[in-house]
Amino acid sequence: MRIVSWNINGIRTLPQYHPWNTHKSGEAILDAIGGDITCFQEMKSSRSAIGRSFALPDNYYTFLSFPSGKGKGGYSGVSVYTRLTPRKAEEGLSGLLQPKPPLDSNERISSVYPQPHEIEFMAEEEGKVPPTLDALDAEGRGLVVDFGMFVLINVYCPNLASEERMPFKMNYHYLLQERVRQLIEVDHREVIVVGDINVTATPDDHCDGHLPSNEATFWDAPHRKWFRDWLYPQGPMHDVIRASWPDRKAMYTCWNQKIGARATNYGTRIDYILVTKGILPWVKHGDIQPSIKGSDHCPIYIDLHEELNLDGHRFNLRERIFGSDPPIQPPRIATQYWDEFSGKQTTLSNFFKKGVQPPPTQTSDATMAKTSSTPTPDSDPEIVELPPPSSQVTRTSSPPPEVEPKQARSLKRKESPSYSAPQVSRSSSSVTRSTKKHKAGTKSGQTKLSSFFATPSSQSETRSKPRPLGEAAEADHDPSLTPTQQSLAPSQSEDPEQPETTQASLSNRSGSSQSKSTGSAAASWSTIMAPLVAPLCTVHGEPTKELTVAKPGPNKGKKFYVCSRPVGTGYDRGKAERLREEVNPQYKCNFFKWASDVRKESMKASASRSQSRSQPKG
Repeated sequence: MRIVSWNINGIRTLPQYHPWNTHKSGEAILDAIGGDITCFQEMKSSRSAIGRSFALPDNYYTFLSFPSGKGKGGYSGVSVYTRLTPRKAEEGLSGLLQPKPPLDSNERISSVYPQPHEIEFMAEEEGKVPPTLDALDAEGRGLVVDFGMFVLINVYCPNLASEERMPFKMNYHYLLQERVRQLIEVDHREVIVVGDINVTATPDDHCDGHLPSNEATFWDAPHRKWFRDWLYPQGPMHDVIRASWPDRKAMYTCWNQKIGARATNYGTRIDYILVTKGILPWVKHGDIQPSIKGSDHCPIYIDLHEELNLDGHRFNLRERIFGSDPPIQPPRIATQYWDEFSGKQTTLSNFFKKGVQPPPTQTSDATMAKTSSTPTPDSDPEIVELPPPSSQVTRTSSPPPEVEPKQARSLKRKESPSYSAPQVSRSSSSVTRSTKKHKAGTKSGQTKLSSFFATPSSQSETRSKPRPLGEAAEADHDPSLTPTQQSLAPSQSEDPEQPETTQASLSNRSGSSQSKSTGSAAASWSTIMAPLVAPLCTVHGEPTKELTVAKPGPNKGKKFYVCSRPVGTGYDRGKAERLREEVNPQYKCNFFKWASDVRKESMKASASRSQSRSQPKG
């Protein structure tokens, strides 16, 4: 028999990954995982959003726990899928989460439950400790299932997102420890704890655990010290997967996907299967499955012997689980008893099912006449011919005109002159407006984009110098010429002996200048719109990679460049987080630059090159 535990990081995203996207149902995915008892953490769903495929898969009994409270549906959550029929089941660790009606004494797993005054909680910032256990059990982090031979506890312990979260994290650990202690000492039960404990047990379970700065302070963290004291030999719980691989290095189960840590196995081991002493003889083997994708964690499992010889006696595992009086039906909190799956609640789809058509009713002649004049879906959907756009449409009480055949109407529309005249009028007026707008734009001297990148020429500087008033009058005005002649004559009157090819040469200059201006503008646009060339990181001199900020905030959506090398033990996380003597240059360096800064530097370099080419060679 196999027990599997996996933090799936979202039940809705798991089917999007290979090979899970090749399976058509939740049952098929569970079959492929291969567990007789499969435990998920971080479901990130809710009762209303889970869907039947994973809430009620065929051939599995299902138990789910989601966070309570509005707006927490996409957070936390655990589940247990089992082919075996459990005897009892409870939601949460405290015994306070109850269905309606509440579980009676025969349905409860334990005879006693944790009490706040019996646990040494960590004080919060205000110096207070939890007066009740409701808040610790409100995030959908635990399920307790009784299989007769053992009690299975599936947990998703809190992550240490910030130091402010430390009291909540530690107090949940204390609650878990107290529930297990009572099961062992008071109820004399064997216990299997599976799930994401969110603690590294030893420095071997952390990618940077053996760096000198980390190794010296590894046990200073309160959650690591607590876990060490809870595990054998100090405590009652045995880490059976580590016991199966005592000398194995880098046996990690979780990786930071944002920095691509899985590719180089730069991770941590925070997922466990822990058992009490009485279960140890039944454990055949345990391992992790890092090759299975679909989450930032990988599945872990243990296999139990189907049969075992103890003190000359042969025992069967399933007989020990079911006993002489095996349960016929699962516990009451199983999903098959939910109203939405037990037929007690009307689902939304029932409102859209096609109902039985009502029998026809008798109608009067007036009603029939009114109905016959109303268009039906089977009638011609063509629209009655519209009047010309220039005419006004008025509402009248006269009956609508007779509808002509489709072909006749189309020919009439093509031949009718009333539709072409307004089009010509609108076209001519739009051309006039466009011409006026063009002339106005030309007259105003709108600055072109290329002027921002062009170097001012000496000719333009000469033209911009003011001329004496007398020179301007003599050069620009001849009283013997008409205004029209004045506009045409200056090029001929200024130099009577000018060759005939002067006009052609001026035209060529003008064309050459225009071509040069167009080429400059095109070059300017190509500089702006060209894709950025990735800068080189300062340590390795290699092209960097571009990433985009996804975290909500003022920088969301902005692009930046970082070193393209993979992360690994001792990679440079920055001076604030990594001692310089512990940096391993083989891995990623701390290069960082915004893409906007890279573009500014690129445009500045391009402008500098353009200016150097435009300067005359001496």
